[in-house]
Amino acid sequence: MTHRIDPSCLREYDIRGIIGRTLGADDARAVGRCFATVMRRAGGTRVVVGRDGRISSPELEAALIDGLTASGVAVVRIGLGPTPMLYYAEAELEVDGSIQITGSHNPAEYNGFKMVLQHRPFFGEDIRQLGAMMAAGDWEEADLPGDVTDADVVDDYVGRLMAGYAGGAYRIGWDAGNGAAGPVIEKLTKLLPGEHHLLFTDVDGNFPNHHPDPTEEKNLAQLKALVVEKKLDFGLAFDGDGDRIGAIDGHGRVVWGDQLLSILAEPVLRELPGATIIADVKASQALFDRIAQLGGKPLMWKTGHSLIKTKMKETGSPLAGEMSGHIFFAQDYYGFDDAHYAAVRLIRAIHLSGKSMTEIRGAMPALVNTPEMRFQVDESRKFAVVDEILDRLAAEGAEVDRTDGARVTTPDGWWLLRASNTQDVLVARAEAKDQPALDRLLARIDAQLAESGLERAPPAGH
Repeated sequence: MTHRIDPSCLREYDIRGIIGRTLGADDARAVGRCFATVMRRAGGTRVVVGRDGRISSPELEAALIDGLTASGVAVVRIGLGPTPMLYYAEAELEVDGSIQITGSHNPAEYNGFKMVLQHRPFFGEDIRQLGAMMAAGDWEEADLPGDVTDADVVDDYVGRLMAGYAGGAYRIGWDAGNGAAGPVIEKLTKLLPGEHHLLFTDVDGNFPNHHPDPTEEKNLAQLKALVVEKKLDFGLAFDGDGDRIGAIDGHGRVVWGDQLLSILAEPVLRELPGATIIADVKASQALFDRIAQLGGKPLMWKTGHSLIKTKMKETGSPLAGEMSGHIFFAQDYYGFDDAHYAAVRLIRAIHLSGKSMTEIRGAMPALVNTPEMRFQVDESRKFAVVDEILDRLAAEGAEVDRTDGARVTTPDGWWLLRASNTQDVLVARAEAKDQPALDRLLARIDAQLAESGLERAPPAGH
């Protein structure tokens, strides 16, 4: 027996595809068989499985568990919940790995698998190897199938989120976007002091109210309306599987991922002076400057939650984050990206600052920047284009950071061009002190792309 999974499903950080087109139950079964085989060969015997609220998740869960048990691994099933709850279960239960069935922040027709093996992210070469094993039919046949047990961890998880809580009482709007975070937010807000107004906490895989991606400003419209109408202190929003956070202040202004990290860094650096704080290459220069000003060591690193987690372990960093709203706490926590825990720590950080979220946001440097601009380029060309641009920049003597693509600093500000690890797109971003400077930076991006025979798609402004 062999199995061929659509190669487009094998992403850098997870397995993800379109249900009925590129991903189905047979793929889930094969993923289970091969993951169980990798686990057994590494000496493991038990895996914890969770799922998000998508319509296709129960069917994929059944097939995945069928594959895992057929290859001799015992399964602990925690049912419906956000991805960080699955990471929590993997850290706390006696298991050797975990799989979350989730389409993350993708549209409703997508689904997939995020995996952890022996407390480390399972990504990159691990996922490519899994695809090769499926194609070769390289999986264990168990004499006895593994057993399946159920564990209800949601109350323990919410208790862990609240452990040592030391924030004030605020009036907060919460938007779960009908994603898997809803039930956790309902339980969490009952325990938090203050006044809490909840939107869309019922789990609905059709996402009837808005797409669950808090990094796109249009998805925050209902939360903004709630905060303004009820004069709340601030609002928090979550993606489809609860590992990314978005926020707005009391005036409805977006507080972007790098701005959240600058707020969260302050109490961490007060308790751990000189600590390394990591952010991805898309983050504002204002964040790196702020970390240094607070006495920390700013470290710019590659975009991607698995890459950031790995770098945190390597450097002993207590806190890291990405523009996309993934926030990772290793100080007093496990080091994984958890939007619910980030929310609790954010409330505490605001409380400790002695200022309101609106005052903090208002005092941030007034920079002009683009949203993340993404444009399609053939998979075979995307990395080559970045290499061509890096060669030309080196010949010009430009000031370039090569951590992840090309991040170029000029007197006007900075611009970034990198190849996405997960899609056939190039990603560009720029930040400047004013609009004329930003226009000059965009002209430089366009000129570099033109030399490689490409054109930047018009950005969706924010």
